[in-house]
Amino acid sequence: MGDPIRTKSINAADIAYGRSIIKEEITALTQVADLLDDSFAHAVETILSLPAGARIVVSGMGKAGFVAQKISATLSSIGFPSLYLHPAEAVHGDLGRFGSNDLALLLSNSGETSEVVRLLPTLKQRGSHIISITSTSSSTLGKHSDVVIATGRFTEAGPLGLAPTTSTTVMMSLGDALAMTLVHRRGLSKEDFAAFHPGGDLGRSLMLVSDIMRTGESCCIVHESIDTKKALRLITETKGRPGAASIVNDAGALVGVFTDGNLRRCLERDIEFLNKPIGTLCSRTPITITPEKLATEAARIIQERKIDQLMVVDSNNVPVGLIDIQDLLAHGMIRPE
Repeated sequence: MGDPIRTKSINAADIAYGRSIIKEEITALTQVADLLDDSFAHAVETILSLPAGARIVVSGMGKAGFVAQKISATLSSIGFPSLYLHPAEAVHGDLGRFGSNDLALLLSNSGETSEVVRLLPTLKQRGSHIISITSTSSSTLGKHSDVVIATGRFTEAGPLGLAPTTSTTVMMSLGDALAMTLVHRRGLSKEDFAAFHPGGDLGRSLMLVSDIMRTGESCCIVHESIDTKKALRLITETKGRPGAASIVNDAGALVGVFTDGNLRRCLERDIEFLNKPIGTLCSRTPITITPEKLATEAARIIQERKIDQLMVVDSNNVPVGLIDIQDLLAHGMIRPE
């Protein structure tokens, strides 16, 4: 039997109506973008000037509450500590979650939502900064906010014009605009962003070389003058047995690498190699990477160059670590063949 949904006739009018809803919301977003004024800039400055340890407490009722949760999560993900506070629960004890330096970001399309408006006296008494996203500054919420990001008035999309549709889309967009402007002002890099996303695919994709490289007792570094027999013993004794050593000169700079591959080639050519300085037998043009690079770049290099170890050096070419292919496998950055 075929898919029963596919056997039904397609109503082109449904597609056209769906498109009209999307276009209606696009129109509202365009209007909001045009309305954006100094208040938006004041909101950004207010958040950036919060003292260390202050949080952004985001609140809204109903569908606006779901948008508030998303905005709060986005702010936290970019390094601005935030939590969501349900306005109805707030007046039954949860206002205690507010710290003395915390900021309130309140969402209400009408600016008259009773559960949200009831928060205002307590927040004012505590001296909390209040930023609101609402349709107009003349609403109750707008009048008692320190900063109002006004959306303007518009009709909700849909045949009834009642269900929160356009209003929540606009609020979500303004929340994103606020968060991304904060990212822009702070100059956050991918590496900064990675620090707040250690888990899952996103975390893996943003991990740095410094996050996974082997250092200290797990990284074998030997001088080019020592005999190969001693160097092999040091490699074997290295914690985690990376199977490679960084070879350095008197200045401590990397001049070569000795791997299992070098060992096999030595066994084939010269049985007396054990007594020779390892600097004469190592590979003199090692492939390197720096600690601040993304670990995914290290994975790409290892796979493309078909090597098992990648030496990590600082700006002076001094070895500071090593990435082994096993480390990348353990973090799911490459898959076993």
